[in-house]
Order: sequence, then structure tokens, then C-alpha cells
Amino acid sequence: MPLLADFSQFQGLHWETGSLRNYLAYKEILAPHTNQPYTEAMLLGISGGITMGYFTFDYEGYDPMVRILTRNTFDPLNTIYQRLDIKTSVIQTSSEDKGVQHLVAELESGSPAIVVADVYSLPYNALDIEEGMWAMLPILVYGYDPELDQVWISDRSRHQLNVTTRELAAARSRTKKNKYRLLVHEAPDPDRLSPAVVEGLQQCVDNFTQPPPKGSKNNFGFLAYQKWIQLLQKPNQRGSWMQEFPPGPRMYAGLTSAFEDIRLFGKDGGADRYLYAAFLDEASDILSKPELKEIAQQFTSSAKAWDALADSLLPDEVPQFKETRTLMLENHQLFITHGSSALDEIKANKKRLVELKSSMAGDFPVDGSQAKVMFNQIADNVKAVQEIEHKAIEDLSKVISYLV
Repeated sequence: MPLLADFSQFQGLHWETGSLRNYLAYKEILAPHTNQPYTEAMLLGISGGITMGYFTFDYEGYDPMVRILTRNTFDPLNTIYQRLDIKTSVIQTSSEDKGVQHLVAELESGSPAIVVADVYSLPYNALDIEEGMWAMLPILVYGYDPELDQVWISDRSRHQLNVTTRELAAARSRTKKNKYRLLVHEAPDPDRLSPAVVEGLQQCVDNFTQPPPKGSKNNFGFLAYQKWIQLLQKPNQRGSWMQEFPPGPRMYAGLTSAFEDIRLFGKDGGADRYLYAAFLDEASDILSKPELKEIAQQFTSSAKAWDALADSLLPDEVPQFKETRTLMLENHQLFITHGSSALDEIKANKKRLVELKSSMAGDFPVDGSQAKVMFNQIADNVKAVQEIEHKAIEDLSKVISYLV
């Protein structure tokens, strides 16, 4: 039974940076500037930091979605590996038996294993499994016992998570590209930390001010803020919220999906800005640039503005929206604080959320004129975020100009 009985690393909040943070901490690989484990904030900053991305999706058979990107999504894990010179081996097979052998061998060597798994297939996430929906993301496995039919996992919660061996196999094999993939890492090169921090800072500025590696430039950075504001404020514009998310189930779907991305998706509020502020505090010490601490304060202000924006999506003034927001936040905190032990309570809340969603097809609580007022209030909050971050990125760019 390969189980790392002394495993206690449950601090990571995001699949990529959190799993790597927990892995390095267990391996007692320490950052040179603190002689403590690498923080998730540091890994976020090195990965490319934060961003703004605005997208909408409307697939037949599914609710329309608003997707708000809050951190760099262009290959962040491999970016960390490259910038910190972390030698990484990818072990992959199409055979379930070999996939188990690789996992057990890694555990028996005394190391937890970062595996790629479908979040929809892992029961502790309490997500509905649908043929057309999957998300293959890294999680950390630190125990595997076929006799007990149990797997021990560290994945965003502050507590251990458990699934059966069959459930893990199903999650690992959900897509052909990532089937039974396992990542093995060596230690970062400590001499690479300072240049990695500078490269991460530069990429963050570029995320807001330069065209993205792929996709429309209007969907990223400061242009994305402008796009979202216009779509909220100009009802006659093509793709406006009044056209795409009018009062009714579509509006409810748009509001809840945007709220989830800003407050809940692999984070604990603030659209990742609280975490980025913590990175800038560390970067200030590494680079001997006290100005970065002042910019960190700006991003703390930005994080608060993002939370206010999220609240305006599901405001108190509409009781059904307030209840929705409360239940979503409660489920997020239940998972982080209690893990699998709170699954029954999480499912009960989800049942109530399904009831609220169903009720939106009937007597919707907001009419057309009220929706316009709401959309304008949301737009004002987007503007507030944009103003803070425009100044913060401008100041960050000035600091970087003396480093590169």
C-alpha cells in the first residue's frame, strides 16, 4: 500500500500552481530567498501572472456562458518549468495497468505524483458528468491502495480527498491526449529565480497591453475591459448583454458563470489579484525593488474591486440572486475547508441551486428596464477595476524597464 503517511500539503488553490506548490513543499524543495517552500503566489507570478480575458460561449444543448480569465492561461505550467529550469519527465501510456504501475512506482519512491485528470469525473467536485464536457487538469496523488479501493488526493481543498481506484482511472483516461499522464519533476535551479521573476513580470504587463499569442486581441487585457463595458452598456450593439443575456434563464446563466470565474474557479476571491499582490511583495525583496510593494497595494485594491464586481452580478437587491451567490460561496468554502466530508451538504446546496435555476424559466425576478440598470451597474464596476489596473500595470511597466 503506497501511502505517504506524513503528507500534509494542502495549501494550493489552483490546479496548476497549487499542485506544483504542494509537490515542491512535500519534497522539501525550498526557495532561496526565504529558505521556505515556494509559495503559490510566487509560482503564479513566474507563470505569467494575472490577465483579463472576456469570452462568451453558446453551444446547443448547454446554457450560454460568460468566461472571465483572471490569470495567464497560455501554458502556465510549462512556463514555470522553463523559467525555473525544472527538469520534467512526462510518463504516459494508453494502458490502465501501466498507468497504475507508473503511479505506484512514483509513490513507492517516496514522492507524490502529479497526474492529469478530468475534474468532472472526480466525485468530490460534485459536477454532472456529460459526454461533451471535460477538463483535464493536474492533481496531486499521495496514496493508492487497490485492496482498500482508495486513492488519496491533494486538490485545492485544505483536507485530503478520496476517490476509488476506478474513479481515478476514469478521470485519468477521459481524453486520449492526456490518458494516464504523470509528471515527474526535479528541483528548480535557485539561480534562475530572479530572472524568472523578471520574465513573469514582463509577461504580466504584456498580458494587458500586447496582442495575445492566439485569439482576438479584443478579448484580452485592457481591450477586453472595454469590450465588456460596451456590451453591457450598448443594448443595440451586436453581442450585447441585452441581446445575448436578456432577462430569463440566459441572463441567470451569464451572471452565474461570470461570478464563478471571478470568485471561485481555482481561487479564493479577488480574481487572483490578492495572490498576485503577495507575489509582488516577494518579488520586491528578490529584486530589491521596494516600488513593487506599492504596486502590490494597488492590486489588493483591485482585488477588492473585483469582488465588488462579482457581487454586482448577483446583487442583494434580487433575493433569488442573493441566495444563489450565498450558496455558491458556501459550497466553495465547504470544499476548501472540509473537503469530501462536506459532500452531502454541498450536494444539498447544489440541489437548491438547480431549483433556483429552474425557477428562472417562470417568473423571472428582473424585467427589461431593471436588467439595463443592472448591466450599467456591472459596467461601472468593470470600469473601476480597469482604472485601478491601468495605473498598476503602468507603474509595473516602469519598474520593469529598469530590470530588462
